[in-house]
Amino acid sequence: MLNHYEAAFVLTPVLSEPQMKEAVDKFENFLTQKGGTILNREEWGMKKLAYPIQGKTTGFYALLQFDVEPAVIALLETEFRRDERIIRFLTTRLDKYAFEYAEKRRNSHLKQQEA
Repeated sequence: MLNHYEAAFVLTPVLSEPQMKEAVDKFENFLTQKGGTILNREEWGMKKLAYPIQGKTTGFYALLQFDVEPAVIALLETEFRRDERIIRFLTTRLDKYAFEYAEKRRNSHLKQQEA
C-alpha cells in the first residue's frame, strides 16, 4: 500500500542553481525508480538557516511530496545521508488531514501561478 509523504531538505549553499536542480532531480528520479509517484516539487531557493550547520548559515531549501511504499523511505533517507550536498532532511508521512491540507496548498499555489 502506498502512503503519502513529504521530504523537506536543505542543500549546501555552495551549489550553483543547475547543481541544486540536479540534486533535487536525483531524489525525484530515485523515488520514481522505486515505484513512487511525485505529487509536488517545490524549490524554495536560498534561505537563512535558524542556526549554523557545518559552519554554513544559508542553504537551498527543497520539498518533494510523493506516494511510495513505506519500505522505500529507509532507502531514501540513506541516499540523503550519503549525498554530501544534503546538510539536513526531514521525511514525514502525511495523514489524511495533512494530505488534504497539502493538496489545498498545492492547488492554491497553482492558481496563483496562473493569475
